[in-house]
Amino acid sequence: MGQSSVRGEGTRKSVPRARELGWDDDLHGAGEATGVQDDAPEAEADAPASGRASRRRGSGGGTDPGGRAAARRRAKKTGKRKVLRWVAVTLSLLILGTAGAGYLYYEHLNGNIRGGSRAGGDSGVKRAAPNALGDTPLNILLIGSDSRNDEKNIALGGGRNDKGRKPLADVQMLLHISADRKNASIISIPRDTVVPIPACKDKDGTSYAATDTRPINESLQRGGPGCTLTTWESLTGVYIDHWMMVDFAGVVAMADEVGGVPVCVKTGVWDRSTAAQHGGSGLRLTEGTHEIKGEQALQWLRTRHAFGSDQNRAKAQHMYMNGMMKRLQEQNAWTDTGRLTGLAETATTALQVSDEIRSVKKLFDLSMQFKNVKLDRLTTATVPTVEYPQRPKEWLQLVPSSADKMWSMLRDDVALDKNGDPADAKAKPKTPAKPKTPAQAPSSFVVTVVNGTGGDGEPAAEGRAKKLATTLQGKGFTQAEAIREAEGRKDTVVTYPKASGEQGKVNAQSVATALGLPASAVRADTAADAQGITLIVGADWREGDTYKKPTTEAGDLPDGADDKSTCMDIYSVYKWDGTSKG
Repeated sequence: MGQSSVRGEGTRKSVPRARELGWDDDLHGAGEATGVQDDAPEAEADAPASGRASRRRGSGGGTDPGGRAAARRRAKKTGKRKVLRWVAVTLSLLILGTAGAGYLYYEHLNGNIRGGSRAGGDSGVKRAAPNALGDTPLNILLIGSDSRNDEKNIALGGGRNDKGRKPLADVQMLLHISADRKNASIISIPRDTVVPIPACKDKDGTSYAATDTRPINESLQRGGPGCTLTTWESLTGVYIDHWMMVDFAGVVAMADEVGGVPVCVKTGVWDRSTAAQHGGSGLRLTEGTHEIKGEQALQWLRTRHAFGSDQNRAKAQHMYMNGMMKRLQEQNAWTDTGRLTGLAETATTALQVSDEIRSVKKLFDLSMQFKNVKLDRLTTATVPTVEYPQRPKEWLQLVPSSADKMWSMLRDDVALDKNGDPADAKAKPKTPAKPKTPAQAPSSFVVTVVNGTGGDGEPAAEGRAKKLATTLQGKGFTQAEAIREAEGRKDTVVTYPKASGEQGKVNAQSVATALGLPASAVRADTAADAQGITLIVGADWREGDTYKKPTTEAGDLPDGADDKSTCMDIYSVYKWDGTSKG
């Protein structure tokens, strides 16, 4: 009776239609039934047993030919439903399994990545103002470490006695991607170039005092990669978003994963020990173009003597970077899932990165910023250098006029090549948002003006500080005063004590605005004894009451900076005929 009442419900009469569409297994739980009776009309349930039996025989339920055919049809339907059911189950398991494995693999990759603080000190440099579309340039510092702190690196680089020594930043390149993502540049500073290294603190809290006369590769020892980034910011006035660092073993792994990088030499080369110069990378190549990978790639990047100088060594490193970018684009590395997986596994193990990009997703998003830059819009350059007078055979120093020009191009996001659309240069920066804290009245705070116009072989412009102090007084800054000359500085800046916070910053900005200085000229002074607002008049402003920013044009690089080269020249001592054993 209970059975009769249930089966008589109207809702069940829709089930045969559901089965016909193949949805019933999930919707109504019929997938558990295995008998052919499942296909009998529901109305038969209420009929007497004898009547049901006779109707089954008459409609194919018995052993007559018609009944056997109907049974086969019903069995075929049941088989189809089983197949659909198993397909659904299998797909569900695959989807769940893949999702689970994907999550675990994603976490595995994240676990590979080592990180560290973005900055090791405070340069006072701020991000560039966005362009008309609201976009800003992207700057990434690429660092090659000479660490020998594990057996792999010792095997590749030698120097077992250096195990435990803090590594040096033997390779330093700034990758600049334009705000419109249409061009990019890679700029190097040779490792032995003497620069001011600011005060830094390492991950263990150890502090290092600022120094003016040490090679830039030592910045890595004075606070880690974050200190190298702060050194570059202080030197260039360019805000650097991230850093990435790789050691010897990482270079080898990445070169192998890419499958080889094309490089070229004009003659055979063997970078080996000589009577005059011990050491050498061991690089041995015949004349022409080669696909290098593994340890040979590391040898190429480390070779210096055979290429003649640190400047040429940077050029060879740029050739390698260009070749790698070309190879990745040829392999569709940004869209091919298989390539991405392999690269992700290798890169996350090989690289150490600043903390704000320490995840697979963030690294992938970062790489996508580069995918649309065409190879003919990638410019490589090395900042021109000369011998450092105090140690001419060991250290270098920047050529100030050349360096200043390149830093200005980076700060203003001016392309280092001439291949762009002229219309792109017409985009104007957005006006920076008004600060929440208003500047104080010009007459309410002191502005100290100092003369830093000397340098680059020229004496300081006489009376420059007094002249601009008078100019400021005429603009309402009645407490402006010239008190002394300062050490020569390439660019004009307005500094404020970091401890004064937002108020000090907006007051300094008001001084800069009154004189026509760009927002990038305003810097925080991190010195503990910093006093008030200070205008340091640099060598870029030797005359006039209103600052006129030096103009730069796309592709207007200093002489000797552009590293475009088809093949590397080889210093005569290291030329190789391809047969001699040495």
